Amino acid sequence: MSQTSPFPAIDHPTPTTQSVPAAAPPAELTLEERLTLVNAEMTARLDEAAVAYEVNTAHIPTEPVDLADVVTVPLTPTLQPPPASYPTPVAALLQRAHHRLLTGGWCSGALVDEDGARCMLGAIRAEARGDSGLEADAASVLLDAIRRKFGDVDSVPSFNDAHGSGRVPMRMLDQAAGLADARGL
Repeated sequence: MSQTSPFPAIDHPTPTTQSVPAAAPPAELTLEERLTLVNAEMTARLDEAAVAYEVNTAHIPTEPVDLADVVTVPLTPTLQPPPASYPTPVAALLQRAHHRLLTGGWCSGALVDEDGARCMLGAIRAEARGDSGLEADAASVLLDAIRRKFGDVDSVPSFNDAHGSGRVPMRMLDQAAGLADARGL
């Protein structure tokens, strides 16, 4: 049984083959070439965005701003003297230790590092000037302040060494000075 197609037969012209020279495949671009192209594209986009911004905001009236009206701080930072000392000895010691870390630097892993920076306990010890009872009271109040904020902490040195910067340890010394003053210590 032969089947006949319901569609009429169409004569297709036979394709002619022309020899087209084969194009060389595109060479891989180096990283520097790709970065240069991306940089050029991004520069063009930024230029277009800048023009669009200027066009879209041309109708908004603006007044020139004098930077002297905006910038009101000294351009050269100056180290401020320590605040007035607390009247109680432990609070004053913790405040001096805080100031020592601010001015002399903070470290972890040692009481004093090779640059002279100190840990929390090293600053307390330096400011206690050999008064071991005052040093112990200050360390106790500091540990209490730390535990109020961070829960169960083993010791002041372990808390100090658990931080990568002195921001939190210095803040805790300052808070401990306030706590010692509130307790009359």
